[in-house]
Amino acid sequence: MKIQRISKRFLLYFILLTAVIALALTSCGIFGQSAESVDGGYFEETKAASLEEAPAMEMAEGDFAAEEESVYRDDAQFSDTANTTDRKVIKTAYLELEVGEGKFEKALFDLTRLADNNGGFVSNTQSYSDADGKLTSGSITIRIPHDKYNSALDLIKDMGTVESITVSGQDVTQEYTDLESRLRNLNAQEEILLDLMSQSNDVGDSIEVQRELSYVMEQIEVIKGRMNYLDNMVSLSTIDVYMHEPEPITTSTGWGFLEALKKGLRGAVTVFNGILIFLIAASPILAIIAIILVVIWLIIRSRRRRRARVEKK
Repeated sequence: MKIQRISKRFLLYFILLTAVIALALTSCGIFGQSAESVDGGYFEETKAASLEEAPAMEMAEGDFAAEEESVYRDDAQFSDTANTTDRKVIKTAYLELEVGEGKFEKALFDLTRLADNNGGFVSNTQSYSDADGKLTSGSITIRIPHDKYNSALDLIKDMGTVESITVSGQDVTQEYTDLESRLRNLNAQEEILLDLMSQSNDVGDSIEVQRELSYVMEQIEVIKGRMNYLDNMVSLSTIDVYMHEPEPITTSTGWGFLEALKKGLRGAVTVFNGILIFLIAASPILAIIAIILVVIWLIIRSRRRRRARVEKK
């Protein structure tokens, strides 16, 4: 009986232990499978989503980069165009030419005609003659439209032998832009002051506004004058040209006795003129010295006479 009870208890414990182990194994398998399925599904979905979104993001980034590059490229083109079209440069040039013998007057006429044919004009000219009275050298200043500046220089160079040339350009874009900005501000101030004057009922306030308005209008006229000057200097370039014929070669024949005699006479006349000028300039001082010497001589003479009288007695 006791053996049967022990076997029944052992059998009961074995069954309970087996059930617990089976339950534990089942629960571990379920949890492992669920965790694996959850983790795997989550990562697979995330991976799939990332793979789907990656091309879209790459396409978006590529479009943005292309758009940004095109914007930069457009800005660069716009800035280049703006710099080319809106730049204001005052161009000037100075040339020294040696023209052929007897061709100075023709070259001067050709420069005048060059300025007229290209829409310019002659602003200044000076001519010099030689000992025989012939015009052989001189200078001329012409104003040429800025778009004809380079071609005019090339034509002038072909008129003779270029001895020297100076070409310069002064960029006044920044100054012109500042003047435009100041002019806009002054125009706005003028409108405000005119509005205040129309609304003012007090005589003192009207006088004060009128004084300020006069000052603003004066500044506007000054700025407009400067802008007109810059526009004129930019639209018409300045070219100064100095031309001269070759200097004549003088040859001396014989011993040059007459030439030496002439030079000697010129030297003597020059020395005589110098002495005469010195005497005229120093005549007041010489007169005073002469008077002093005469007084001294008279005193000495009177003393000698007194001594002679004393000796006779």
